[in-house]
Amino acid sequence: MRLTPGAGPDPDLDLGRVDLFDLDLYTSGDPHPIWDAMRARAPLHHQVLPDGREFWSVTRYEDVCRVLGDHREFTSERGTVVTHLGTDDVAAGLLMTSTDPPRHTEVRRAIGARLTARAVAGWQDRIRQAVVRFLEPALGGGDWDLAEQALLLPAMVTGPLLGIPERDWAELVQLTAMVTAPSDPHFQHGSQAATLAIAHHELLAYVTAWVRRRRSAGGADGSLLDHLMNVRVGGAPLTDEEIAYDGYSILLGANVTTPHTVSGTVLALVERPEQFAKAQADPSLVAGLVEEGLRWTSPACNFMRYATGATRIGGGTVPAGGAVVAWIGSANRDESQFTDPHGFDVTRSRNRHVAFGFGPHYCIGAPLARMTLRIFFEEMLQRFGSIELAGEPQHLRSYFIAGMTHLPLVARKRRTP
Repeated sequence: MRLTPGAGPDPDLDLGRVDLFDLDLYTSGDPHPIWDAMRARAPLHHQVLPDGREFWSVTRYEDVCRVLGDHREFTSERGTVVTHLGTDDVAAGLLMTSTDPPRHTEVRRAIGARLTARAVAGWQDRIRQAVVRFLEPALGGGDWDLAEQALLLPAMVTGPLLGIPERDWAELVQLTAMVTAPSDPHFQHGSQAATLAIAHHELLAYVTAWVRRRRSAGGADGSLLDHLMNVRVGGAPLTDEEIAYDGYSILLGANVTTPHTVSGTVLALVERPEQFAKAQADPSLVAGLVEEGLRWTSPACNFMRYATGATRIGGGTVPAGGAVVAWIGSANRDESQFTDPHGFDVTRSRNRHVAFGFGPHYCIGAPLARMTLRIFFEEMLQRFGSIELAGEPQHLRSYFIAGMTHLPLVARKRRTP
């Protein structure tokens, strides 16, 4: 999906013919002009797919926050990602992301205690070492495919924290990519449905086997997955099935969005050298660069909920049981919330983006992701004097994750005074 500035709403665009499930729109097109038009003329948009499945879309910032924030009106317990549209989530009530409060709140509180900003602060040195190791190959002067390499970055950062050995990182990265982009030729194995089924099975099997090994070995290694085995909710420990599902969710969250934020933000800086120069000249701008990169890329570009009853929203009504897709990528370019929303500005002062979601399901790993991104750009700006494209970016074939599979670059070392 191109992240370049949109042209604004097209008054002649026939929204009745728009297909938001057209994978080419995200691989080689640009949905932003469509979202612009939908926010202006159809803030609640209804689409019926050729196979009869249907969904309603909300694109305005306030409506997206309402859908994601109110579990009483919009439940997560039938599925939360568009690749599952039409099939209820078999993990509802077990997988944290497919569970509503109060159960969700109890599980989240127990797991999240290990992922607060204070808790992850002690991991900074290890993360910085991993980032420096990651950046080293780019300083050789040759072509460096950031998007391809960045897929492994979260595993380098979180693998040791989760308790996952390095020998398994590449396989798990491949499997999580298959879940989020099952139609991309880089990750597809057979049909989209087959790819999803294989990835789900293999990821759950991996975590289940990990738990069994840990139980038989005894003791504790202090990892996050080990922590799951000791979590108690309502006075009872999580079942092995719940541990497997929540471990699966943590793996997915850790591996999916951060690499695409990295690649998309770097591309924005390559295309806007004045923004690169600003951030490099003033290290205090790195925190703002991270937030702008999150808003700009919106890697998880949508989430889905189901209306619990007939619900008025966006000037229309979603029927009871209707699937509602909240387009985060659109909300983060809403002109009612962001000045110059299609501009990339590392000095943006008011940036209440929803790249990590909103409400009860706000990304539990956000503090760790923010710290990883901050360290990445601190180290990159310190080491790279300039970055140039060495070829055309190639975008991920997915209507759920906005990202790239290839971003060939040439980086030049920064000269020290």
